[in-house]
Parts: sequence; C-alpha cells; structure tokens
Amino acid sequence: MSVVSFPAHFLDHVGGLPGYDLVEFEQAHRQIPPTSIRLNPFKPVDIFMDSAPIPWSRSGRYLPARPSFTFDPLFHAGAYYVQEASSQLLEQVVLQHLVSVGSLRVLDLCAAPGGKSTHLLSLIGDAGLLVSNEVIRSRSGILADNLDKWGCANSIVTQEDPTVIGKLSGFFDLMVVDAPCSGSGLFRKDPDAMGHWSNSAVEHCAARQKRILSDSWSALKEDGILVYSTCSFSELENEQMVNWILEELGGEFLPLTLPDGWGITTTAAGYRCWPHRLQGEGFFLAAIRKVSAASMAGGRTKSLPQRVVGDVRTRLNDWWKFDDGAVFDWKGGLWGFPAALASDLEWLCAHCQPLRVGTRLGEWVKEDLIPDHALALSRSVSSMWPRLELELDESIRYLQRGAVEREGLQRGWMLVTHRSLPVGWIKSLGNRINNYYPAHLRILKQSPGSGAEKNPQLWTDA
Repeated sequence: MSVVSFPAHFLDHVGGLPGYDLVEFEQAHRQIPPTSIRLNPFKPVDIFMDSAPIPWSRSGRYLPARPSFTFDPLFHAGAYYVQEASSQLLEQVVLQHLVSVGSLRVLDLCAAPGGKSTHLLSLIGDAGLLVSNEVIRSRSGILADNLDKWGCANSIVTQEDPTVIGKLSGFFDLMVVDAPCSGSGLFRKDPDAMGHWSNSAVEHCAARQKRILSDSWSALKEDGILVYSTCSFSELENEQMVNWILEELGGEFLPLTLPDGWGITTTAAGYRCWPHRLQGEGFFLAAIRKVSAASMAGGRTKSLPQRVVGDVRTRLNDWWKFDDGAVFDWKGGLWGFPAALASDLEWLCAHCQPLRVGTRLGEWVKEDLIPDHALALSRSVSSMWPRLELELDESIRYLQRGAVEREGLQRGWMLVTHRSLPVGWIKSLGNRINNYYPAHLRILKQSPGSGAEKNPQLWTDA
C-alpha cells in the first residue's frame, strides 16, 4: 500500500480526538472514497434500485463504482444529486427535531453548490420556504442551476453577506451553516487539500466561522434550531466552536439518537464521521436550539416583484400548472412562486435583494412566451406540452447542444425527455429543430472518457 503523507503536525492535531485511531485512519486514506448520491423524491425513476442505502438518509445510496455523471441525462434532469454520504446526516436533525413543526422557514447560509439545499427541499415539502444564500457570485449561479434541477418553486436564492442576513431578524425556524473550514475531512477525496492545511489555516477558519455565526445569529428565531457543520477534523472548528455558540450566542445542545451500527462517533458537543468508521468522509455536525430572544424586524420594500393577474396569468396556466401558484414579473422575466408564501417573499425583499425567486417561467417576446430552462425542469410544468422522448445517445447529443433530428414533428415548443423526465426545450419550425438547452450548461466533452469533465453543474458537494 502507498504511504499517505499528511501535512506536518496534522496527526498531532487530531490525535486523541473521540473516534480517532491512527492505524485505521491511515489505512482508510489509502482506499478509494465511496461514491454516494441522493435520489430526488419528487422525480421518481427506476434507477439505483439495487444500490446500498445510506443508513441515515432515506434517499441516499452508495454506488458500487463511480459512473460518468456527465453523460447521464437523468443527472441533468435532476433525478438525483451527487452528495457525499456523511453530509447527508443533516436529515436526522430535521426528522428528530422539526418533523412536527409544520411549515418551516429554512436558511441554508453557505449553500453552494446546493447539496444541503436540495436535501432540505426534499425534507420540508411544498409548504416550507427555503432561502439558499451564497456570498460568491460565481458559486451562487451554480447553486441556482442545481435548485432548478430539483424542480421546486418554494426556494429563493440570495447572495448576501452574513451581516445582511442577520437583518432578517427572527425569521427562520432552521438555519444551516455548513461553514467554510480547513477541509481536512476531504483529504481522501482531494489530496491537494493537504497542501493548504496548517495550524494557522485552522485558526483563520475558526475566526471566520465565528464572524459568520455572530453576524447571522439574529436571523434565527427564539427556539429555532441551528445546524452547524464542517468537513474538518479540527476540534477548534468543531466542538470548541459549538461551546462558543452555547456560551456567547445563547443556545442549548440538541442530542440526536443515532444507532451504534451507523459508525458515527458521539462527542460532548456534536457528532463526528470518520472515514475509518463508516462509508463516508470526515464530517462534523451539531444541532443547537436558540434560547436568546429575537423579534421580527421591520423594513421598507426595496424591489418587490409585481404579481401578474388577469388574462396574462390565465394564459400562463398553459405552461405552469401549480394549484396555489402566483406569477411575478421581475428582473425582465416571469417567475412562479407559491401564493401561500407571497407575504414571506415580500418581507424578504424588504431586507435583501434575491437573485432568484421560485421558478423562472420565461419572458414575453411580443405575444410569445420564450420558456425558461427552469420551467422545463419544474415539477409543475404543464402536461399539455408535447414531449419528444430521446434515447441515451440522442439525449447526450442534445445536452451537447447538437442537432436534434426528427421528421414530421408538429410546429412549436416541445419538452425533450429521457426516460420520461424532462431535460429541456426544443422548438420545431417545420424545416428545422432549434435546440434550446442553455449554452452554459452544455456538455463540452464529445464522448465518455474523452477528457476532463467541464460541465459547471458537476460542482458537487463534499
């Protein structure tokens, strides 16, 4: 077996932590990391049925080998998300402490690329509201694309600093902070990360984590729950950070019931996933209930989307079938959003400026609606639209923005599907077919195994 060259002082840094074993830890880092995904419960399809389940995630699956996700149309259709198994432990907090709460307002503060956000959408159902925040603009775009793939209208994407999020005082029932960290839990998946690790980097990350938490804490309502997590092994970034939250911000630790057979290590202030004790990477999670008071802040509406009513709204029923859906004219397009959550949208717009609200339906060009890609992937896209089912090779060519060849198609818009799941739009003009798959999402590789995968949506969670 090859020798693992950990950074200087790293093993001393983790030695003595609960669950750590030097021999087993080093051995685990010589092994190939497991591949895991999480199925989309809103887009059921007969895939991965024989794959081993992830014990703590109802929709999580271990794959026997890593396929080429780039060349799987179902991946692009949002049938599943590629997500590291340990990070799916978030589900247990929701199931054990929030399942009876009802309609939830949820914040995913450090959300890109979208693994925990899509997971949360699966857990809260249609009645809840998810705000997914990502401070880095390039990553917020990838986040929005992955949320579009999941097909839910009850989410909002923001790009705000935690200081701005903190002004949403007392708004959220659940706040998830998967904090930027030193990344030692990903050494096996990303050996290059070892070159960036140092004690000073850990200290820098811990200081940043405290700033993020203190700046955003007021957004969580009294009795609301914070889920704090990292992909670091460092006690400074994990247990010590939880103790700081309890003492300085005002919270109480919430225990989880986790069977011994899962291999998760319980510590005095959280739960650790070690790669030598379970099928997953290094991960830490803690749930904390806020005990300090927080009141809803007031504010003046900045850029409120304008609700579309009357004949125009009626015409949109042909495109978007949502039993309790409102349509808003905003940022040069039409957006579908749950009507029952419209007041929450208004309140949020009083304090921040979202990048995305619900599902972008499209935009009017003269008398015609040019449908958006997000509408094609929406769970509520109208069934009235004709569909063109493509085989695997044809679907890949479509995802490469290649030509779609069919004779005798009726003129107009059509949904392109693979195994009955929509992957995008085409428009038949009689003598030709226009491919409307978004250019920024196209597959750049020409065939499986032909080079580096360059599709930006392959930014998957650790």
